[in-house]
Amino acid sequence: MSCSTLSNALLHPSSVSHDVSRTRYYLTTNELWFNQTLDHYSHYDHRKFRQRYYEFMDYFRAPDGPIFMIICGEGPCSGIVNDYINVLAKRFEAGVVSLEHRYYGKSSPFNSLATENLKYLSSKQALLDLAAFRRYYQESLNVKLNISNGGNENPWFFFGISYSGALSAWFRLKFPHLTCGSLASSAVVRAVYEFSEFDKQIGESAGQECKAALQETNKHLELGLKVDRKAVKSLFNATELDVDADFLYLTADAAVMAFQYGNPDKLCVPLVGAKKNGSDLVETYSKYVREYCMRLWGLRVRAYNRKHLRNTVVTADSAYRLWWFQSCTELGYFQVAPRNDSVRSQQINTEFHLDLCKSIFGKGVYPKIDATNFYYGGDRLNATKIIFTNGSQDPWRHASKQNSSHELPSYMMKCHNCGHGTDIKGCPQSPMVIEGKSNSCSLVDDVNKVRQQMVQHIDLWLSECRRSTRTSI
Repeated sequence: MSCSTLSNALLHPSSVSHDVSRTRYYLTTNELWFNQTLDHYSHYDHRKFRQRYYEFMDYFRAPDGPIFMIICGEGPCSGIVNDYINVLAKRFEAGVVSLEHRYYGKSSPFNSLATENLKYLSSKQALLDLAAFRRYYQESLNVKLNISNGGNENPWFFFGISYSGALSAWFRLKFPHLTCGSLASSAVVRAVYEFSEFDKQIGESAGQECKAALQETNKHLELGLKVDRKAVKSLFNATELDVDADFLYLTADAAVMAFQYGNPDKLCVPLVGAKKNGSDLVETYSKYVREYCMRLWGLRVRAYNRKHLRNTVVTADSAYRLWWFQSCTELGYFQVAPRNDSVRSQQINTEFHLDLCKSIFGKGVYPKIDATNFYYGGDRLNATKIIFTNGSQDPWRHASKQNSSHELPSYMMKCHNCGHGTDIKGCPQSPMVIEGKSNSCSLVDDVNKVRQQMVQHIDLWLSECRRSTRTSI
């Protein structure tokens, strides 16, 4: 999943390291299309929309090799990324396919993203998209391989990171007969209304010195906004943000990016140094935001601009509005400031998020968190053969499944820069590392040990799938 960064939206960075060519970064960027059902729950609505997908078959062992399904999440799908899944595909001689999430990227059913047109945007519809696409692709593969017996199927394995990691787990939960297993990397399977654990993890990941520097910086920011808001916002190239709380959300997310994507030293080293030598903390922090978050990692001010978020025209930046709709209706993840010892501003509270939802989508929009967790099971989902992985510094891990069991193994990668999707993306995740190499992780052995366990589970579950298929024939 490759798209622009918004920490609240779980979105992965669009920026590519300057020394990495596009041809090496992607295994393929060749677009393919599938006619998808708009409303899977209607017996009367037969409308379709074009959904984008990609395939990479260089390693595929015909005719019975596995198919690795990469779920594209909350952003445009630009191709199949050359990350650790490429390494796994080589090892297991698998074909790789990736389906773009409905509404995101080029897979928009409507020309307008007005609130009434977003009613088909949900995780439930997305899961049924995956099931329909899997059936279509398997049938197409049988035709290509000249397999006449419709009962023959390749073993499928699903992969996802973050929200798409949750979709990977939920697909195995709801359609266990359609996949041999799932990898749910940094998977946010527990919908959360008031997600105060998120901010607490930022403070813990930062360490005492950096946390104290962040808290003091935040106080200076709030004071500066009262004295001369335009001057403060101009330091961050964010004068377009009329609502002060929106600006404070941007500055909070900028800190999140350092830990979520495995770059803690880019933030903490200069900020702690500035606090010790008496330098201007706001100026130091704004330099980090401009040079790293904005220039290198793709943080965009307009993603926090309510005027932009209310825009219903389909554009390359529509992902921000779309993800807020999913947050405001079914998933939440409202990153509220804890009452005590918070790193972010106390203005980022529940009322802020509810007001933002109302401002963007109108009255009556509210996240049905309990219904979502009841439907999927939260972090206690009743499923089998799902691998959960998390990075120790990632704030999103508190919405994932961190308790391990025999049927649902969960592994934690513990290191200084182990963040979001480290098992697949490597360290640091942004800019992404070719083939997800782990050599830049502060504890390489810890990451590689988790990857070895992933391989063992995938190998076992694919073997069990093949045995059950042979038995049923």
